[in-house]
Amino acid sequence: MQPEKMVRMANQIATFFQSQPLPDRAEKVAAHINDFWEPRMRAQLLDHAAAGGAGLSPLAQAACAHIRAPVG
Repeated sequence: MQPEKMVRMANQIATFFQSQPLPDRAEKVAAHINDFWEPRMRAQLLDHAAAGGAGLSPLAQAACAHIRAPVG
């Protein structure tokens, strides 16, 4: 997947959860990504975040700490 598309998708999810209660917004974004993104997409997002996360919203970036890294 193109990094720009992946960043846009992650930011769209973060925007949706922006209206949720403050303490667990990042966890809710991560839960959605863990539930609906295939392992390859999650790995790409985590790699992008580790490389600086260019373009990711602060909430999407924070969610990366809670995303399950694919095994193998």
